[in-house]
Parts: sequence; C-alpha cells; structure tokens
Amino acid sequence: MTSKPSVLFVCVHNAGRSQMAAGYLQHLAGDRVTVLSAGSEPGNQVNPVAVQAMAEEGIDISRAVPKILTTGAVRESDVVITMGCGDTCPYFPGKRYEDWVLDDPAGQDIDMVRGVRDDIKNRVQALIRSLDA
Repeated sequence: MTSKPSVLFVCVHNAGRSQMAAGYLQHLAGDRVTVLSAGSEPGNQVNPVAVQAMAEEGIDISRAVPKILTTGAVRESDVVITMGCGDTCPYFPGKRYEDWVLDDPAGQDIDMVRGVRDDIKNRVQALIRSLDA
C-alpha cells in the first residue's frame, strides 16, 4: 500500500488563494491526501472575503492561520502548487510542481473573490483526478 500523497499550496501571504485551495482539497479529498499551505511572506490573518466566499461553499477556513514557507514543508510534499510567489518559492528536483496563475484576491470584493474561488475549485478537482489516477 502506498502512503497518501501530500500537497503543498504556496502563495505570498498564505491568506487567500493557498488557503482556499487547501480548504477545497481537504473538503473534497478528505483523508486521502495530506494538505499543507504556506506563504513566502505570510500575512497576519486569512483574507476575510476569502473566508466568506468559502463559507458559501460550506467550507470553513476561518480558523486557518497563515504560515511561513519552509524548505522542510517543500521537502515533505509530493506536489507543490505555487500561486504567484515567483522566485521566492523554493525548488527541489524530483517534486511535481504546478504554477497556478490566479488573480490575487487581496483587497478585492466578494464577486471577484468568488471567481478566483471557482477557478481554484476546478483546478483542485482536476488535481484530485490526477492524484487518483
């Protein structure tokens, strides 16, 4: 039996995109996947508009706390998904990397954040299919 895959979502502040993606993956894949998220420059709190947008989907990310990205987290992960952190994201050979180009929801209204949320949901569903394959 193989161990369950681990996925690390990384964005700059770990306050919006990466938290929404982690919330979706945890919700949709359950305990089949280990879910991590972090930021190269973590914010003080998760974006309240992102929390609101995810709550509309029945997913509570209100207790999530932005965390600093560590090389250990990258080393432990099978899949690393970056979202706009550019050169600040560490790279380790042998890892599966994806860069998801998503608008930053920081300071945006709920309608804009819903669009980012829905994009993330579609990408997470595709990710789950690829992990299950």
